[in-house]
Amino acid sequence: MKPSIATPATPTTAPRLSREQSQARTRERLIETARQLFVANGYGGTSLRDIAEQAGYSQGAFYSNFAGKEAVLLELLRRHMEAEALQLAGLTGAAGRSPEQLLAGLEAWAATLNHDADWSMLSIELQLHASRSPAFAAEYQQVWDRHRAALGGVIAALFRQLGRTPPAAPDELAAGFMALAHGLALQRVAGRPDPSGRLILLFLRGLLAT
Repeated sequence: MKPSIATPATPTTAPRLSREQSQARTRERLIETARQLFVANGYGGTSLRDIAEQAGYSQGAFYSNFAGKEAVLLELLRRHMEAEALQLAGLTGAAGRSPEQLLAGLEAWAATLNHDADWSMLSIELQLHASRSPAFAAEYQQVWDRHRAALGGVIAALFRQLGRTPPAAPDELAAGFMALAHGLALQRVAGRPDPSGRLILLFLRGLLAT
């Protein structure tokens, strides 16, 4: 009986991407490359050409996806804030949560603040650029206001469930906590644990106790 000979496998080719899929992949690569360069070199130290070339595309490909560097920076902000807003919505969206459960969920969320060193650096770049560009500042403020309102909603729910009146508007308290987190990000020392989330919850528990 003759030994059987294995038939060589026919090489498979990756399915061809549609125009929309190809453009989406290009856009994602440009966004990720821009994030890396903004963190490494700063917003001012990164050119549009740097982003396009590092990502492996022409400047024309960049302009077919974004109007300019500011648009990429704003997209990075939106993505980060939307992810955090989803987490916060999950805290208030579950019915029947006790104040302690809500506080524990908020504590878990706060524990992740500033743990992404790249985001801490990027948030500084965002604030600096917003202080220099009025047009960007207007867009930046809209995204920031939505995030502040989401955090304010969680704070309002906590006080409401405890039957207490917050010492200031929930949105104002949220703004204060956000300023604390970003201020601590500016002072961050590499290799040391970031205290932002712990301090925010410490102050919030103090307000709830008064």
